[in-house]
Amino acid sequence: MSTPMSAPGGTWVLLRGLMREQRHWGRFPGQLAETVAGAEVVTPDLPGNGVRHALRSPTTVARMVAFCRQDLLERGLRPPYSLLALSLGGMVAVEWASRHPDELTRCVLINTSMRPHSRFHQRLRWQNYGAIIRQLLDGGVEQQERLILRLTSRHGDAAERAGLLNRWLGYQREFPVTRANALRQLWSAARYRAPVARPTMPLLILSSAGDQLVDPGCSRRLAQAWRAEHREHPDAGHDLPLDDGAWVADHIEKWLAAGQAG
Repeated sequence: MSTPMSAPGGTWVLLRGLMREQRHWGRFPGQLAETVAGAEVVTPDLPGNGVRHALRSPTTVARMVAFCRQDLLERGLRPPYSLLALSLGGMVAVEWASRHPDELTRCVLINTSMRPHSRFHQRLRWQNYGAIIRQLLDGGVEQQERLILRLTSRHGDAAERAGLLNRWLGYQREFPVTRANALRQLWSAARYRAPVARPTMPLLILSSAGDQLVDPGCSRRLAQAWRAEHREHPDAGHDLPLDDGAWVADHIEKWLAAGQAG
Protein backbone atom coordinates (compact mmCIF):
# COMPACT_ATOMS: atom_id res chain seq x y z
CA MET A 1 0.00 0.00 0.00
CA SER A 2 1.33 3.40 -0.96
CA THR A 3 0.20 5.49 2.02
CA PRO A 4 2.13 5.00 5.30
CA MET A 5 -0.10 3.57 8.00
CA SER A 6 0.85 6.36 10.41
CA ALA A 7 0.33 9.28 8.03
CA PRO A 8 -2.41 11.65 9.30
CA GLY A 9 -3.34 12.71 5.76
CA GLY A 10 -4.40 10.33 3.03
CA THR A 11 -8.04 9.52 2.36
CA TRP A 12 -10.52 10.32 5.13
CA VAL A 13 -13.92 8.71 4.53
CA LEU A 14 -16.87 10.36 6.30
CA LEU A 15 -19.90 8.15 6.98
CA ARG A 16 -23.22 9.56 8.16
CA GLY A 17 -26.25 8.11 9.94
CA LEU A 18 -29.90 7.33 9.32
CA MET A 19 -31.56 9.12 6.39
CA ARG A 20 -28.71 11.64 6.06
CA GLU A 21 -26.56 12.40 3.02
CA GLN A 22 -23.23 14.03 2.25
CA ARG A 23 -24.62 17.59 2.21
CA HIS A 24 -25.72 17.22 5.83
CA TRP A 25 -22.03 17.41 6.80
CA GLY A 26 -22.25 21.15 6.08
CA ARG A 27 -18.91 22.90 6.58
CA PHE A 28 -17.27 20.03 8.45
CA PRO A 29 -15.41 18.34 5.54
CA GLY A 30 -13.66 21.62 4.85
CA GLN A 31 -12.86 22.11 8.53
CA LEU A 32 -11.32 18.65 8.74
CA ALA A 33 -9.28 19.13 5.55
CA GLU A 34 -7.93 22.45 6.84
CA THR A 35 -6.99 20.96 10.22
CA VAL A 36 -5.45 17.62 9.19
CA ALA A 37 -2.55 18.30 6.84
CA GLY A 38 -2.70 16.40 3.57
CA ALA A 39 -6.16 14.94 4.18
CA GLU A 40 -8.34 14.15 1.17
CA VAL A 41 -11.90 14.07 2.49
CA VAL A 42 -14.56 11.94 0.77
CA THR A 43 -18.24 11.84 1.76
CA PRO A 44 -19.96 8.84 0.12
CA ASP A 45 -23.72 8.40 0.43
CA LEU A 46 -25.07 5.10 1.72
CA PRO A 47 -27.65 3.36 -0.53
CA GLY A 48 -31.06 5.00 -0.18
CA ASN A 49 -29.65 8.44 0.72
CA GLY A 50 -28.48 11.47 -1.28
CA VAL A 51 -27.29 10.75 -4.79
CA ARG A 52 -27.93 7.05 -4.03
CA HIS A 53 -31.55 7.70 -2.98
CA ALA A 54 -32.98 5.54 -5.79
CA LEU A 55 -31.16 2.45 -4.51
CA ARG A 56 -32.67 0.05 -2.00
CA SER A 57 -31.11 0.47 1.44
CA PRO A 58 -29.45 -2.72 2.70
CA THR A 59 -30.93 -4.36 5.76
CA THR A 60 -27.51 -5.36 7.08
CA VAL A 61 -24.54 -3.23 8.04
CA ALA A 62 -22.21 -5.71 6.31
CA ARG A 63 -23.82 -4.94 2.95
CA MET A 64 -23.36 -1.21 3.60
CA VAL A 65 -19.65 -1.90 4.10
CA ALA A 66 -19.47 -3.78 0.81
CA PHE A 67 -21.16 -0.91 -1.00
CA CYS A 68 -18.80 1.72 0.44
CA ARG A 69 -15.70 -0.28 -0.43
CA GLN A 70 -16.82 -0.71 -4.03
CA ASP A 71 -17.82 2.96 -4.27
CA LEU A 72 -14.34 4.11 -3.20
CA LEU A 73 -12.58 1.75 -5.59
CA GLU A 74 -14.74 2.99 -8.46
CA ARG A 75 -13.62 6.54 -7.60
CA GLY A 76 -10.00 5.39 -7.93
CA LEU A 77 -9.37 5.68 -4.18
CA ARG A 78 -7.31 2.82 -2.82
CA PRO A 79 -6.83 1.84 0.82
CA PRO A 80 -5.75 2.44 3.45
CA TYR A 81 -8.46 4.83 4.61
CA SER A 82 -9.12 6.75 7.80
CA LEU A 83 -12.79 6.57 8.78
CA LEU A 84 -14.81 9.22 10.60
CA ALA A 85 -18.31 7.99 11.26
CA LEU A 86 -21.44 9.32 12.96
CA SER A 87 -24.23 7.24 14.50
CA LEU A 88 -25.22 4.44 12.04
CA GLY A 89 -22.03 5.30 10.14
CA GLY A 90 -20.13 4.21 13.26
CA MET A 91 -21.59 0.73 12.95
CA VAL A 92 -20.47 0.64 9.32
CA ALA A 93 -16.96 1.68 10.41
CA VAL A 94 -16.75 -0.99 13.13
CA GLU A 95 -17.96 -3.72 10.77
CA TRP A 96 -15.47 -2.56 8.14
CA ALA A 97 -12.69 -2.66 10.74
CA SER A 98 -13.70 -6.20 11.69
CA ARG A 99 -13.92 -7.58 8.15
CA HIS A 100 -11.07 -5.71 6.44
CA PRO A 101 -8.69 -4.34 9.10
CA ASP A 102 -5.82 -4.05 6.62
CA GLU A 103 -7.77 -1.39 4.69
CA LEU A 104 -8.06 1.06 7.60
CA THR A 105 -5.49 3.28 9.26
CA ARG A 106 -7.67 4.61 12.08
CA CYS A 107 -11.31 5.17 13.08
CA VAL A 108 -13.07 8.11 14.72
CA LEU A 109 -16.53 7.18 16.01
CA ILE A 110 -19.01 9.93 16.92
CA ASN A 111 -22.13 9.42 19.05
CA THR A 112 -22.53 5.82 18.00
CA SER A 113 -23.99 2.91 19.93
CA MET A 114 -24.24 -0.80 19.39
CA ARG A 115 -25.08 -4.06 21.05
CA PRO A 116 -23.90 -5.60 23.33
CA HIS A 117 -22.41 -2.47 24.90
CA SER A 118 -25.71 -0.55 25.13
CA ARG A 119 -29.36 -1.47 25.56
CA PHE A 120 -32.03 -0.49 23.04
CA HIS A 121 -33.60 2.22 25.24
CA GLN A 122 -30.15 3.82 25.53
CA ARG A 123 -29.25 3.52 21.85
CA LEU A 124 -32.48 5.36 21.00
CA ARG A 125 -33.70 7.38 23.98
CA TRP A 126 -37.11 6.04 25.09
CA GLN A 127 -38.51 9.59 25.47
CA ASN A 128 -38.47 9.89 21.66
CA TYR A 129 -40.32 6.68 20.81
CA GLY A 130 -43.74 8.34 20.49
CA ALA A 131 -42.59 11.13 18.16
CA ILE A 132 -40.57 8.77 15.97
CA ILE A 133 -43.39 6.23 15.64
CA ARG A 134 -45.91 8.95 14.75
CA GLN A 135 -43.53 10.30 12.12
CA LEU A 136 -42.97 6.89 10.57
CA LEU A 137 -46.70 6.22 10.42
CA ASP A 138 -48.13 9.42 9.01
CA GLY A 139 -45.64 12.31 9.12
CA GLY A 140 -44.80 14.53 6.17
CA VAL A 141 -41.39 15.69 4.97
CA GLU A 142 -41.43 19.01 6.84
CA GLN A 143 -42.49 17.39 10.12
CA GLN A 144 -39.83 14.74 9.60
CA GLU A 145 -37.01 17.25 9.11
CA ARG A 146 -38.23 19.40 12.02
CA LEU A 147 -38.14 16.34 14.27
CA ILE A 148 -34.66 15.33 13.10
CA LEU A 149 -33.37 18.87 13.68
CA ARG A 150 -34.89 18.96 17.16
CA LEU A 151 -33.40 15.60 18.11
CA THR A 152 -29.93 16.05 16.61
CA SER A 153 -28.87 19.69 17.03
CA ARG A 154 -28.80 22.11 19.95
CA HIS A 155 -26.91 25.07 18.52
CA GLY A 156 -27.87 28.16 16.53
CA ASP A 157 -30.48 30.87 17.02
CA ALA A 158 -33.98 30.77 15.55
CA ALA A 159 -32.92 32.32 12.23
CA GLU A 160 -29.96 29.93 11.81
CA ARG A 161 -32.10 26.91 12.57
CA ALA A 162 -34.80 28.06 10.17
CA GLY A 163 -32.21 28.43 7.42
CA LEU A 164 -30.79 25.00 8.18
CA LEU A 165 -34.27 23.46 8.10
CA ASN A 166 -34.96 25.02 4.70
CA ARG A 167 -31.72 23.58 3.31
CA TRP A 168 -32.57 20.14 4.66
CA LEU A 169 -36.04 20.31 3.12
CA GLY A 170 -34.40 21.15 -0.19
CA TYR A 171 -32.14 18.11 0.08
CA GLN A 172 -35.10 15.86 0.80
CA ARG A 173 -37.11 17.24 -2.09
CA GLU A 174 -34.21 16.75 -4.51
CA PHE A 175 -33.13 13.32 -3.24
CA PRO A 176 -36.06 11.92 -1.22
CA VAL A 177 -35.44 9.11 1.25
CA THR A 178 -38.41 6.80 0.96
CA ARG A 179 -40.22 5.55 4.05
CA ALA A 180 -39.31 1.99 3.06
CA ASN A 181 -35.60 2.87 2.91
CA ALA A 182 -35.80 4.73 6.22
CA LEU A 183 -37.29 1.62 7.84
CA ARG A 184 -34.63 -0.62 6.29
CA GLN A 185 -31.87 1.61 7.68
CA LEU A 186 -33.50 1.68 11.11
CA TRP A 187 -33.86 -2.11 11.02
CA SER A 188 -30.21 -2.64 10.08
CA ALA A 189 -29.08 -0.34 12.91
CA ALA A 190 -31.38 -1.98 15.49
CA ARG A 191 -30.14 -5.49 14.63
CA TYR A 192 -26.44 -4.70 14.47
CA ARG A 193 -24.19 -6.31 17.03
CA ALA A 194 -20.55 -5.31 17.37
CA PRO A 195 -17.86 -7.97 16.90
CA VAL A 196 -16.44 -9.43 20.08
CA ALA A 197 -12.94 -8.17 19.33
CA ARG A 198 -12.02 -4.50 19.50
CA PRO A 199 -10.95 -2.92 16.19
CA THR A 200 -7.21 -3.43 15.85
CA MET A 201 -6.42 0.04 14.50
CA PRO A 202 -6.20 3.25 16.62
CA LEU A 203 -9.63 4.35 17.76
CA LEU A 204 -10.98 7.70 18.96
CA ILE A 205 -14.50 8.02 20.34
CA LEU A 206 -16.17 11.43 20.47
CA SER A 207 -19.55 12.10 22.06
CA SER A 208 -21.91 14.89 23.08
CA ALA A 209 -23.19 15.40 26.61
CA GLY A 210 -26.24 17.12 25.12
CA ASP A 211 -27.19 14.25 22.79
CA GLN A 212 -31.00 14.00 22.84
CA LEU A 213 -31.22 11.05 20.45
CA VAL A 214 -28.69 8.57 21.88
CA ASP A 215 -27.69 8.31 25.53
CA PRO A 216 -24.13 9.72 25.82
CA GLY A 217 -23.36 6.83 28.14
CA CYS A 218 -23.27 4.55 25.09
CA SER A 219 -20.02 6.14 23.92
CA ARG A 220 -18.56 6.09 27.41
CA ARG A 221 -19.25 2.38 27.81
CA LEU A 222 -17.91 1.59 24.35
CA ALA A 223 -14.70 3.51 25.05
CA GLN A 224 -14.28 1.72 28.38
CA ALA A 225 -14.92 -1.72 26.89
CA TRP A 226 -12.46 -1.14 24.06
CA ARG A 227 -9.97 0.95 26.09
CA ALA A 228 -10.23 3.67 23.47
CA GLU A 229 -9.42 7.36 23.71
CA HIS A 230 -12.66 9.25 24.49
CA ARG A 231 -13.56 12.95 24.51
CA GLU A 232 -16.99 14.40 25.32
CA HIS A 233 -18.32 17.76 24.18
CA PRO A 234 -20.03 19.57 27.09
CA ASP A 235 -23.26 20.64 25.37
CA ALA A 236 -23.48 19.76 21.64
CA GLY A 237 -26.27 17.59 20.27
CA HIS A 238 -26.19 14.26 18.46
CA ASP A 239 -24.90 15.81 15.23
CA LEU A 240 -21.64 16.92 16.82
CA PRO A 241 -19.88 17.89 13.53
CA LEU A 242 -22.83 20.19 12.77
CA ASP A 243 -23.01 21.77 16.21
CA ASP A 244 -19.24 22.21 16.67
CA GLY A 245 -17.21 20.94 13.73
CA ALA A 246 -14.18 22.96 14.82
CA TRP A 247 -14.14 21.11 18.16
CA VAL A 248 -14.23 17.74 16.38
CA ALA A 249 -11.44 18.67 13.96
CA ASP A 250 -9.32 20.11 16.78
CA HIS A 251 -9.59 16.98 18.92
CA ILE A 252 -8.71 14.78 15.96
CA GLU A 253 -5.65 16.92 15.26
CA LYS A 254 -4.57 16.69 18.91
CA TRP A 255 -5.07 12.91 18.87
CA LEU A 256 -2.95 12.63 15.74
CA ALA A 257 -0.25 14.93 17.12
CA ALA A 258 -0.04 12.91 20.34
CA GLY A 259 0.85 9.86 18.29
CA GLN A 260 -2.17 7.86 19.51
CA ALA A 261 -3.69 7.52 16.04
CA GLY A 262 -1.08 5.39 14.37
